[in-house]
Amino acid sequence: MEILAFGVQADERPLIEEAFAGDHDVRCLDVFLNEDTAPIAAGYEIVSTSVNAVLDHRVLQTLAAGGTQLIAQRSTGFNNIDLDVAERLGLTVARVSHYSPYSVAEFAWTLAMAVNRRIVRASNRTRDFDFRLDGLMGRDLRGRTAGVLGTGRIGEAFTRIAHGFGMELLGWDVTENPACLDLGMRYVDKDRLLAEADLVSLHVPLMPATHHLLDATALQAMKDDAILVNSSRGGLIDTEALVTELRAGRFTGVGLDVYEAEAGLFFLDKSLEVVEDDTLARLVTFPNVVVTSHQAYYTRDAVGQIVQATLRNVLDHLAGRRGENVLVPRAAG
Repeated sequence: MEILAFGVQADERPLIEEAFAGDHDVRCLDVFLNEDTAPIAAGYEIVSTSVNAVLDHRVLQTLAAGGTQLIAQRSTGFNNIDLDVAERLGLTVARVSHYSPYSVAEFAWTLAMAVNRRIVRASNRTRDFDFRLDGLMGRDLRGRTAGVLGTGRIGEAFTRIAHGFGMELLGWDVTENPACLDLGMRYVDKDRLLAEADLVSLHVPLMPATHHLLDATALQAMKDDAILVNSSRGGLIDTEALVTELRAGRFTGVGLDVYEAEAGLFFLDKSLEVVEDDTLARLVTFPNVVVTSHQAYYTRDAVGQIVQATLRNVLDHLAGRRGENVLVPRAAG
């Protein structure tokens, strides 16, 4: 059987082809699944998608009409898939429930340190042989407070690194993580965390209850010199409100690996085009902001685990098994 994989990155392709070799053929496409590209999937029982695919009712209807039975998404998040429509159409949907939490946690810390120590500005200067230190002063993190919103696998890994820096630890989540408690974390309500934390990092999933978790009110509650990092999902932050705070001169630094309107932009080369997103265009102009293109997960370890989990999802589907990663099960009968 040939499987169609959308949105495959160049570094990802050999890992996918190697993993599926000997079992099934995989046709890898660099284009993302959306309304325009969905007809390509006609005749493919199994389609694999990336996190920036758009699987709304129109796309799902096209897939179902073309004979697709399984959508195997190569990510943990699934807010881009209309699961109710998928179920009505009899489509099985699976994701990757977990992979290396260290890939994202370490990258979140990379962003935090980059904005704290002005790494991008310093690197740009030295390329021009400008070796001044003006405007590059950061601050020690030891003894300061890290606020972790979401203390699951990734949040725990982020917390362990914060503990290694010698930081005070505040956490917010629906359930307390015993491992984080053992590290000395104190769980508090969100308002207190935002008011006291010198560094705030987001590690919660995007769902209706967490959409714009950091809205205008929440952002205003943060310290003026706080560092904010988001390596989870762009929709957790009200970006318009964030731009307003940045224009007012607030925050030591903001590191964003995700953006709420990233679909159609991230993972693509837009360097020769006029980007019409005025909010993003304004965001990247702030000297204390670093924006990267949803690459926190992008290590050989994590991508390898994602590919292996996707392979298991495919094999489970073909064997009629319901694995742990299934979001919408096979239709009865």
